[in-house]
Amino acid sequence: MREFLTKHKIGILGVFLGGILGFAYYFFIGCETGTCAITSKPFNSSVYGMVMGYLMFSMFDNSKIQKEA
Repeated sequence: MREFLTKHKIGILGVFLGGILGFAYYFFIGCETGTCAITSKPFNSSVYGMVMGYLMFSMFDNSKIQKEA
């Protein structure tokens, strides 16, 4: 388990921060009418934030880059 966490720490950090920011977006901005697909429910906006956070932070993960000989 510890090996998994150390190997994927940047992606996990992105998921964690993305979830917090997604929920904050719902809480502070949100959708007043309830017709917005992403921001109408806190679960939807949190999951969307988690996905976006992982994708953004995984750009900075250097362990997946192959080194040339």
